[in-house]
Amino acid sequence: MTTISLPRTAVPRPRLALGTEEATFIARSLIHTIRTPDALIMAVALPVMLMLMFTFIFGGAIESDGSYVNYVVPGIILLCAGFGAASTAVDVARDLETGIMDRFRTMRIRSWAVLTGHVVSSLVRNLVATGVVIGVAVAVGFRPVGNPAEWIAAIALIGLYILAITYLYAAIGLAAGSSEAANGYGFILMFAPYLSSAFVPVDTMPTWLQWIAQNQPITPIIETIRGLLMHTPLGNEPALALGWCALILVIAVVWGAIMFRRKAGRR
Repeated sequence: MTTISLPRTAVPRPRLALGTEEATFIARSLIHTIRTPDALIMAVALPVMLMLMFTFIFGGAIESDGSYVNYVVPGIILLCAGFGAASTAVDVARDLETGIMDRFRTMRIRSWAVLTGHVVSSLVRNLVATGVVIGVAVAVGFRPVGNPAEWIAAIALIGLYILAITYLYAAIGLAAGSSEAANGYGFILMFAPYLSSAFVPVDTMPTWLQWIAQNQPITPIIETIRGLLMHTPLGNEPALALGWCALILVIAVVWGAIMFRRKAGRR
């Protein structure tokens, strides 16, 4: 008797519950952070060194009464976030180079789950670094006057900015050809705070540069943090800051999801 084998119909594996994949990749990235603390050390050391340099070397020329530290700390906080987030681009690009993205791409996982792991890990790392920077700033003379509610609002805005800029760096890591290229692109973005009100008032800049400084994302975010902590005039800066953060976040998330499907699938 001849036995006829019928083709088996593949039964698709069910999707994991929402949040399971993200939690797995977050844990993976946090473990990598613990095992390689260099990124955390650099994210803290460089902004602290810059703050000390601007406060004690340049601060006397800008504000002779020593109050410059109160002006510069909000800008240093965002600079700290930029340093910390830049390593995300390198981590994502390295995942592409090592081939682990190929493995992830063959699994039935949501495209944003891999990036979410890198982003949340960087967010935690950067919030810790920001706390250290603020502590050092207080030790060298930073005297904020914000109340608890204003502090909470400032920290929430800092966290939103870190989230947005980290997602942007993650997308850059996917778009870059290598970890070296990702590092270079990230380094370029870190110059943005220097073209804002982070270190000097915008009206002290050349006329042609004032327009750039006033109409880029960093300035309203810094002015909002400065207004919350130091009670400087806020105006419409909070609305602009939230709008810029939301726009950057949406663009970065969409771009990152598209690049994950395209580039990770081709490698």
